[in-house]
Amino acid sequence: MLNSILLMMGQQAEEGSNPLMSFLPLVLIIVVFYFFMIRPQMKRQKETRKFREGLAKGDKVVTTGGIYGKIAKLEETVIQLEIAKDVIIKVDKNGIVKDMSDVQPQK
Repeated sequence: MLNSILLMMGQQAEEGSNPLMSFLPLVLIIVVFYFFMIRPQMKRQKETRKFREGLAKGDKVVTTGGIYGKIAKLEETVIQLEIAKDVIIKVDKNGIVKDMSDVQPQK
């Protein structure tokens, strides 16, 4: 695919067309990548950061490893998570992926 683009650009340059027009496909590809890949990724990162900053004691969460628990204590970078009665583990704050308060219990 890249070879065909380069060949088309070479043919256009030989015909005496505007050299700016030969870079137009490259610019369009960059714009498409930005709007369909980079921008949504940045938005997700911002939402995740905002979610982790808004965590509070008593929130039910899930870790990246799939451990369900309730926040017992918040520190700057570490969360103490109660996964069963009187069973508390330490988890890095970046290991929390989602809040379980909006999930309905299964029957």
